[in-house]
Amino acid sequence: MINTISSAKKEIKEIVMNALGRLISEGKLPSEAIPAFTVEIPNDKNHGDFSCNVALVSAKAFRQNPRNIAAMIVENSVLEGSVFEKIELAGPGFLNFFAGRTWFSETVNAVLIEKENYGKTNDGEGKRVFVEFVSANPTGPMHIGNARGGALGDCLASLLQYAGYYVEREFYINDAGNQINKFALSLDIRYRQHFGDPVEMPEDSYHGQDIIDHVENFSEIYGDKYINADEQTRRQALVDYALPINIKGLETDLLKYRIKYDTWFRESTLHNDGSVAEIIELLKEKGYTYEQDGALWFKSSELGDDKDRVLIRANGVPTYSVPDIAYHYNKLIKRGFDIAIDVLGADHHGYVPRMRAALTALGVDASRLDVVIMQMVLLVRNGETVKLSKRSGKAITLSTLLDEIPMDAARFFFNLRDPNTHFEFDLDLAIEESSKNPVYYVQYAHARICRIIEKQAEEGNTCDFIPESRMVFTETAELELIRHIAGLPDIISEGAKNYNPSVITRYLIELAQNFHKFYYSCP
Repeated sequence: MINTISSAKKEIKEIVMNALGRLISEGKLPSEAIPAFTVEIPNDKNHGDFSCNVALVSAKAFRQNPRNIAAMIVENSVLEGSVFEKIELAGPGFLNFFAGRTWFSETVNAVLIEKENYGKTNDGEGKRVFVEFVSANPTGPMHIGNARGGALGDCLASLLQYAGYYVEREFYINDAGNQINKFALSLDIRYRQHFGDPVEMPEDSYHGQDIIDHVENFSEIYGDKYINADEQTRRQALVDYALPINIKGLETDLLKYRIKYDTWFRESTLHNDGSVAEIIELLKEKGYTYEQDGALWFKSSELGDDKDRVLIRANGVPTYSVPDIAYHYNKLIKRGFDIAIDVLGADHHGYVPRMRAALTALGVDASRLDVVIMQMVLLVRNGETVKLSKRSGKAITLSTLLDEIPMDAARFFFNLRDPNTHFEFDLDLAIEESSKNPVYYVQYAHARICRIIEKQAEEGNTCDFIPESRMVFTETAELELIRHIAGLPDIISEGAKNYNPSVITRYLIELAQNFHKFYYSCP
């Protein structure tokens, strides 16, 4: 597919540079470096399909009036063999380029021929990318805080696939460490309370109804069998019962959210197969550890981190950083992915230099780890923020959100903004059936398109390659729609390069706007 916005802009720059080269070689302009210039799509399409500011930015270098420079470029430009039919001088010195009608007809035929493959690029050909996202602690149901990460990570993975990358999606199950200990404590106390022990729940334990439900179901099966058991045995039995249920619940919720992972990787695997111990030994061998106050430290400050980090506490227990380092080493070295992408919340900023320092210490190119930081989302209903609290058990879960908001709308809304921007999710707007709701607006355009295709089929017409002689586009609305369609491959490349699927969402909204205009202008 050659008819893209970027290819047209590239051709304009070549036309302009060739014209300037002739003018300089003939002595009509001084031999000076040509400043960087831009080619844009003007808001007013009467000013052409593309506009170039080269004359304006080079006026100082050439010591001439920009309109004079622009006029000379117009006179010395060769359009033969290009997709452009004319150039006009406008305003203080803009160059307006008008694409030939063939460019528009070829764009339409490219869509008809390539169908669902239209827009795909080969930017990532041959590169293996690993996208890890959500990875919520399996200590409770999937909460709304993970919903943006799910939509972002899954759409990013799809976007990278569209850009030609080989992509795998993975959920990292934190089934070891402090969160599981807290989960065990919460279950243990509720279990003892269930059989009359007046022990109180600590403030930082899990107070949700799901903990109570687990204990009641566990008690129906085992009764008070574990009340008199030692604490470790009782807690292990409770976790062994509740954790698999929670993990299955996470998988069910995410499938409901149309997210299917290639793998679910357990943190405990890294402890059990010796990977955690291996990382400690490798860091020691590389000379990046030291002992202090009975603990083993990592010299991470020497490698870009803001301070050194504890690897092994004085009690001999590894910090959570060690299995995380082992996990990233597993992704990039043992499984051989070219790039590992983590989708993390805004509270993980300090995590990035720590992991990159560790990879560098292990001899791995740290630039192969990319982290997409996303800001939190505020849920808004009736103009007021919906308060969330995981520990109090009053948080909205992903499952309950999807009972209220259609799944497509939820994914669409969570990808309306760049990942690293704060976002208010208007629950009322997401279900409103009006043009104010961007999801409804896009879906309405799609419904109209489907109806047109159905009506054409009823009349014996199909969407197939159309001879250029039958494709004469003259109306402003249809030209704008085709021009926007031609921008899809560039949008795919941009989104994949910047790890930002929200560009696709915004592209769709603008596409719907252009289609609705076309629908009314060209009945």
